[in-house]
Amino acid sequence: MKSDEKRSHRLNYLLKYYLSNPKEYDLYQKVKQMGVSDVTAKDYIRTVIIQAQKIYSR
Repeated sequence: MKSDEKRSHRLNYLLKYYLSNPKEYDLYQKVKQMGVSDVTAKDYIRTVIIQAQKIYSR
């Protein structure tokens, strides 16, 4: 699996998780369980929250 595919799958999973449990700390814990760096974790979290806000604003 290519790295962009892996990122896409992870972000989709995290978005579903965040929509069911919109707590940033819990999301951070879930991301860190994936074994990513802090910088990557922050990027994932930022991306997921932006996507969730787009969904909520519809």
